[in-house]
Amino acid sequence: MTKAALRLAPLVFVRPGELRHAEWPEFDLAAAEWRIPPAKMKMRRAHRVPLSRQALDVLRDLQPISGGGRLLFPSVRSTARPMSENTLNAALRRLGYGTDEMTAHGFRAMASTRLNEMSGWNPDAIERQLAHQEQDDVRHQHRAGAARRSHRDLDQGVPRLHRAGAGPPAPIGGPPGKRFERAQ
Repeated sequence: MTKAALRLAPLVFVRPGELRHAEWPEFDLAAAEWRIPPAKMKMRRAHRVPLSRQALDVLRDLQPISGGGRLLFPSVRSTARPMSENTLNAALRRLGYGTDEMTAHGFRAMASTRLNEMSGWNPDAIERQLAHQEQDDVRHQHRAGAARRSHRDLDQGVPRLHRAGAGPPAPIGGPPGKRFERAQ
């Protein structure tokens, strides 16, 4: 399950806690969407995560392992609790990444940095996908529809970045590949 979490993290770039607490009922695989309820979000607003084909593949591979329970990534000690907050970082250490090179939260910084460096991505869509939502509710509502359309394009853009060598080492479990600089 840790391998699946590490494969999914760079494709959805949610916070590590949101990933660890993900529940199967939040996912609509047919619509290719993950709907995270407000109670699980830092800003206490619902968040929609469009799922790329690659993310759907990870989820479909995970279903036979944890799909019978509520959590995608249950603890090894109790299926009622999510995996430990240390699990993903410990896995990155075992893969050879130092604490100054990569963390579970670093997938978000990496996605933000790379997508903002590339031309053609709407910066507002990137920020919204990272759940960095505006505090102005009127502006938020006016831009929500346009941003959702941009998210549909963005969800396939991240896997393209990985194929171009801008993502995590592949395959997860092999020797570390290219190292990534942290976003400043």
